[in-house]
Amino acid sequence: MNEGTALVKPVSLMLISGEPSGDQLGGELMSALKSIAGGGVTIAGVGGRAMERQGLKSLYPLDATAVMGLAEVVPQIPEILRRVRVAADFAISSRPDAVVLIDSPDFTHRIAKRIKRLDSRIMTVNYVAPQVWASRQYRARKMARYIDLVLALFPFEVPFFEKYGIRTKFVGHPVIERAVYMRDGPLLRAQRGIASKAPLLLVVPGSRINEIRFILPVMRQAVERLAKEVPGLATILPAVAHVAQAVREQTKDWPTPLHVIEGEQDRFAAFDAADVALAKSGTVTAELALARKPMVVVYKLGWLTYALYRPLISVKYAALPNLLLDREALPELMQSRCTPENIVAALKPLFLDSEARAVQLESLDEAAKLLGRGEEAPSLRAARALLDFVHAQRLASGT
Repeated sequence: MNEGTALVKPVSLMLISGEPSGDQLGGELMSALKSIAGGGVTIAGVGGRAMERQGLKSLYPLDATAVMGLAEVVPQIPEILRRVRVAADFAISSRPDAVVLIDSPDFTHRIAKRIKRLDSRIMTVNYVAPQVWASRQYRARKMARYIDLVLALFPFEVPFFEKYGIRTKFVGHPVIERAVYMRDGPLLRAQRGIASKAPLLLVVPGSRINEIRFILPVMRQAVERLAKEVPGLATILPAVAHVAQAVREQTKDWPTPLHVIEGEQDRFAAFDAADVALAKSGTVTAELALARKPMVVVYKLGWLTYALYRPLISVKYAALPNLLLDREALPELMQSRCTPENIVAALKPLFLDSEARAVQLESLDEAAKLLGRGEEAPSLRAARALLDFVHAQRLASGT
């Protein structure tokens, strides 16, 4: 334990996640806290299986809050609001040194607002802040009223949030800790009957039904054209459980040998097995950067949704590596540019031009370093930042 985290009395923390991805982060954070502080930290709050494996006794299960889509959310609203009150009121009664709100801002930020309204002395920490820097930046000013510290995943978030008066500490992106699982590509190829030298394209259309609806058909047309340029092309497509059936229905007449896979282990193995990726924008682009996979990034919305959303966007790039590098190191084909012709033109050099591959790999390595690769694990950095924050607050209050 370093000097900044050598606390006289046990640290009392409340961790709150709202869905499985946040639960995973919470579990990693709890493990890191225990490795640094040992028995010098007590943790209560809300979580799922990952956090429970680290010893958390959740105030309630995640089932009501881990929902997505209007049809699913509306019936759960009364229960969600009740759980906001339960979590906030527990914080008020137990008065932890800090409440850590993990992702799921529509849920966790409601809790933070209620806590601050009832007792402004309780410190609130946001781990995985909403991407307000990408659109509707004014929301950061509102966050400053109820968030005391942001544990940032990206280095550019530090000056952004501090501009609005929110103390911010860069801890690195959690995908860094998942890079170790991106292996067993040769084994997956063998299991699926894909020749070791066969050109393999990873296709990632997204995890939402609307993404499958708008993006996958364009990807299919692009693959059909690319197969004429890249002899022996095969494709592999990781699908999450709730869209797997829709993916299989839309890929029945796929133009190349296609392997639809499910499960996180096979997903990461597919990252390792592929030569090139065609991916929708999102966190997967950071994962692919760590896997060192040259890629083309695409996205497409319905025209009305795009017309309403486009004026709110305030960033130049959609792919996370491009945002980090502040240049279009990876081809981005959004909306009207997301056509089969453009996709093929961008993918073809990544298969057939070794220099084009090398240039992009160099950029991916640069982006991965900016994400925190090569540094201490993000969960450990987050744990140290959190303990240092508590220590500073105690010094300031004389407790």
